[in-house]
Amino acid sequence: MLGTGKLSLASTGLPSKYGGSDALKSVKSELITQGFSVLDDIKSLETYGFSPNSYHPASKHSLVVKAFTTEDVVKIVTLAKKYRIPLTPFSGGTSLEGHFGGYSDTLGGICLDMSNMNKVIQINEDDGDMVVQSGIRWEDVNQTLEERGIPLFFPLDPGPGATIGGMIGTGCSGTNAVRYGTAKGEWFLNLTVVLPSGEVIKTRRRARKSSAGFDLTKLFIGAEGTLGIVTEATLRLTPKLPTSVAVAQFPSVESAVSAVTELLRSDMYSHIQCVELLDVNMMEAINHAGQSNKTFAAKDSLFFKFQGSASSIKETSELVNKIVKRHGSTRFDFAKNSEEAEDLWHHRKVALWSTMAWVGDERARIWTTDVCVPPSKLPQLVAETKADIDEQGIISCVLGHVGDGNFHALLAFRDEKELEKVKDLVHRLVHRAILLDGTCTGEHGVGIGKKEYLAEELGEGTVRLMRAVKRAVDPMDLLNPGKLYPENNEK
Repeated sequence: MLGTGKLSLASTGLPSKYGGSDALKSVKSELITQGFSVLDDIKSLETYGFSPNSYHPASKHSLVVKAFTTEDVVKIVTLAKKYRIPLTPFSGGTSLEGHFGGYSDTLGGICLDMSNMNKVIQINEDDGDMVVQSGIRWEDVNQTLEERGIPLFFPLDPGPGATIGGMIGTGCSGTNAVRYGTAKGEWFLNLTVVLPSGEVIKTRRRARKSSAGFDLTKLFIGAEGTLGIVTEATLRLTPKLPTSVAVAQFPSVESAVSAVTELLRSDMYSHIQCVELLDVNMMEAINHAGQSNKTFAAKDSLFFKFQGSASSIKETSELVNKIVKRHGSTRFDFAKNSEEAEDLWHHRKVALWSTMAWVGDERARIWTTDVCVPPSKLPQLVAETKADIDEQGIISCVLGHVGDGNFHALLAFRDEKELEKVKDLVHRLVHRAILLDGTCTGEHGVGIGKKEYLAEELGEGTVRLMRAVKRAVDPMDLLNPGKLYPENNEK
C-alpha cells in the first residue's frame, strides 16, 4: 500500500545477538508481574511503529510498555538487557525521519512509551530554569510558565506536539533559532539518563556553566536515543519579551533570501527573533486553508517576528522595511496588535496541514525534508532546488528558517511513480546542501532517512568515532538499533 513504509530495517532474519520469541514472552511476563501496562495488539504495535508523515522503512514493535518514572525506565531497560531485546523510546511521535519504528519484521523489540512522563518537577524562577520529565511537550512547558505568571519561556519551538526527550534526541530547533539557537546550545543544563546497563546518571549539576570534565549533556543531544534514555532535563529559560510580526512579499524566492543575507549584518539584528520564508505555493496553501480572515497575495514571502520594547520593535520594523524594499519587496504588512500578530504567526506553524489541504487529493501524501547551509549559500540552494522540483512536475511548498540557512521542502506525491521522483529529489537536495558546506539535516535529525549521508558530510573518521562511542556505551546494541549510524561495511 502506498506510503506505508512497512519495510524491515534488518533485511535478513533474526539477529543472533538478540533474544528470540521465548525471550519476548519472558519479558512480557515479568513486565506484567511488576505491574506495567503492556500492549501487544496489532493496532497498538502499528500505531507506535509507523508514522503517517514518514515514508522510510519501518517495522512494528513486538510490545509496547508505558513508563511513568525514571525508576520504571530502569526496570524496563534492565529486562531488555537481561533478555537481549532491542528497545526504542517513544514520546511525541512527531519525528519525520523514521526514528521510532521497531527493529525488524522478525523482532520489533520493546517500544518504551514515555508520553506519560510529562510532569513539571521543579521551577527555579530566580535561577531562570526548570526541571521536567522528558515526555512533556514544549508547548506545555511554556503554558505552565504563563499560567503561573512567570515571565520566562523556553525558546526552542519545533513542530507542534514535540516533547523534550525527542527534542534532545534529534538536536532540534525551530522558528526561534535565528535569535536563540538550537538544542545544541546551552538550553539543556543537565540531563538524567538511564544507560543501557540500567545505571542512572546525571550529566552535570544545575549551575549555568561548568568546565568540569566532558560536556556529557551534549553527548546525548542528537544521539537519537541510541546511547541512553533521557528521563529528566533541566531547561534554561529566558525572559519573555514583547513581540510583533510583519510580512514582506517579494517577486521571487531569490530576492527574499538575498534580503535576509543583508539583514543578518544589520545593527538591529538582535531584535529579530524569527525570519521565515514561505514560497508562493505555501502562501496559496495558507489562503486555501482559510484559517484566517486575512487573505495574502500569492507571492514569495518573509515572515518576521520582532522582539523588545515598543520603540525597538518600531525602529527594527522600519529598518527591515527599508532593507526588503532594496531587494524588491512589493509589500510590507506590520501587525496592528497582538491578536493579529498571533494570527499571522499561526499560519507558519501549521504549514504541513495547510499544504495537505491545498493539494486537495485524498491520495496525496507529503514528504517533508530539511537541510541547512551557510546563510550566504541559501539563495543558490533554493533556486536550484525549486528548478529541480519544477522540472520533475512535483507539487511542492518551500519554507524555512532562512535566518540560519535552514531550508524545508514539502513534496507531494500521489502514486509510486511520483514517490520515486520525490525520493530522488530529496537525494539531490541533500547532496546539493553538502556540496555547499551544509548539512543533510538542520533540525529533523538522522533516524533512518538521512544516515546514508553521514559519511559524506562528516567523513569516515568521524563516523568511526561515533560508532566507537556507541559500542562503548551500548555494547549489546540494545537502544534504538538501526538508526543514526550508517551501515558498517568496513572489514
